[in-house]
Amino acid sequence: MSDLSIHFPPRIGFVSLGCPKALVDSEDIINRLKAEGYVIATQYHEADLVIVNTCGFIDAAVDESLDAIAEALDENGKVIVTGCLGARENGNFIRARHPRILAITGAHAAAETLTAVHRHLPRPHAPLSDLLPPQGVKLTPRHYAYLKISEGCNHHCTFCIIPDLRGKLTSRPIHEPLDEAERLLKAGVRELLVVSQDTSAYGVDTQYLTGFFKGRPLKTNINILARELDALGKAYHAWIRLHYVYPYPHVDTLIELMAMAHESQPYAGLLPYLDIPLQHASPRILKAMRRPAAAEKMLERIVTWQRALPQLTLRSTFIVGFPGETEEDFEILLDFIKEARLNRVGAFAYSPIEGARANALPDPIPEEIKEERLARLMAIQAEISHAKLQAKIGQTMDALVDQIAEVKDDRGNRSIIALARGMGDAPDIDGSIHIIDGSDLTPGTFAQVTIIDATEHDLMARVN
Repeated sequence: MSDLSIHFPPRIGFVSLGCPKALVDSEDIINRLKAEGYVIATQYHEADLVIVNTCGFIDAAVDESLDAIAEALDENGKVIVTGCLGARENGNFIRARHPRILAITGAHAAAETLTAVHRHLPRPHAPLSDLLPPQGVKLTPRHYAYLKISEGCNHHCTFCIIPDLRGKLTSRPIHEPLDEAERLLKAGVRELLVVSQDTSAYGVDTQYLTGFFKGRPLKTNINILARELDALGKAYHAWIRLHYVYPYPHVDTLIELMAMAHESQPYAGLLPYLDIPLQHASPRILKAMRRPAAAEKMLERIVTWQRALPQLTLRSTFIVGFPGETEEDFEILLDFIKEARLNRVGAFAYSPIEGARANALPDPIPEEIKEERLARLMAIQAEISHAKLQAKIGQTMDALVDQIAEVKDDRGNRSIIALARGMGDAPDIDGSIHIIDGSDLTPGTFAQVTIIDATEHDLMARVN
């Protein structure tokens, strides 16, 4: 594309792949671009340049990223790559496959990406902050947003390369996420999803440094941050949801805080929802993963949490088919799933990741056994989920409306319903509430509903 064909103001296409943390990185880059006067194009042919934010965590994500790069090159020709996959082999992994790439940067590299944009598509003028709304540009629907509180991770799990891609834990000063949260809530966001690589380690790298928010001294600590976010959520009648909470001992205090928050104002503030990445239950496999190996104590803690806060929704993820996993190891995992009775479970078959230390472990599991074990685990969890959701029939609850949608029943009859979520449903990864008489509801608002039926993953409801 010649300089003569460049639009004014210049237009940039953007492809964002990967997890919510990567989505926040994309939002950061887009906010900076718009502040400098660039326009975000929605079609390849309308763009003067395309940025692809990649994911490199598992093989399927790598393939998706490489395909997206190839498509951008074919459709546009001028492409800058950023994100986790960009960090692999200092960019040489991508460059070897797509030598026409203009520039490659790594994860959490907004400044470096903007420098590459300036080199190939000069900015139209000096930055002007008034080109952005106060809450910035978000890639999520207007009523919810991800709030990233830290970057990187200090763990060295053998199946993961996140520390190699994103570095060690770096926590944001406590005033930054609180200021951002308040801006978003003032702009009408009704749910904040707190994310990081290790949410419960927030502040560890700063030795819990004291910061200031609205003139008050606050330590950089996840329990204090959660308390302050709860207060903001209650003030703006919004939900606060915690993700990626590694089960350190001080998480027990978070449960107490959730219980107090729920008792004082049940439908706003810090939700009784905890996303804890457990990964397995066999002590031998957990040791090979370099994860905490006391599954019995973890089960005791879960039971204690559930008794202290019956409304608590627990979500976790597990890996099956890890190298060396025997049938006995897998049965230990199944027993844990049956006893813990978690509300939401995500599971996937182990996939070798280039650079992961687990690749050197002996006794890899054949693919057909991985898939068979995955199916068995998810079948058990489906029964647990169905039973838990069936128990909600007749209950009244607040639901956050996501969209109005047309659905078709088994007979082919079409109807308009509202798709919403309750306190126990995070967007994209959990189930939904199908409000069958909710066609007049407005996305981004709360509705009080009564549950009338349930499937393995979703609830059916009517407006009260």
